[in-house]
Amino acid sequence: MERKTYTIDAAGKVLGRLAVEISLLLRGKNKPNFVHYMDMGDFVIIKNAAKIVVSGKKMEQKKYYHHTSYPRGFREIPMKRIFEKNPGQVLRKAVLGMLPKNKLRAQQIKRLKFE
Repeated sequence: MERKTYTIDAAGKVLGRLAVEISLLLRGKNKPNFVHYMDMGDFVIIKNAAKIVVSGKKMEQKKYYHHTSYPRGFREIPMKRIFEKNPGQVLRKAVLGMLPKNKLRAQQIKRLKFE
């Protein structure tokens, strides 16, 4: 199996639509011999991740949640703060949510790179 490298310019693209495109390439669904139980995806390099467009008021209203596993360790971080610190992280979280929740997921997300 031969893996290709795709370079995507994220400037002016909507976050969710771009994440769908990336997740399909990472899984390998664009290949004619795709099977869901094998990892046959390609490498994806993203340029201009800071210029991603987010529709609506998501930048101010959307929050990401996690728990620290300690009592009262529930944390919420607004999307705006994560985007200011590392815009690629917002795109990575969107793509991660679109990949299947199985053992192949960790291998597939490692092929997503940012410039």
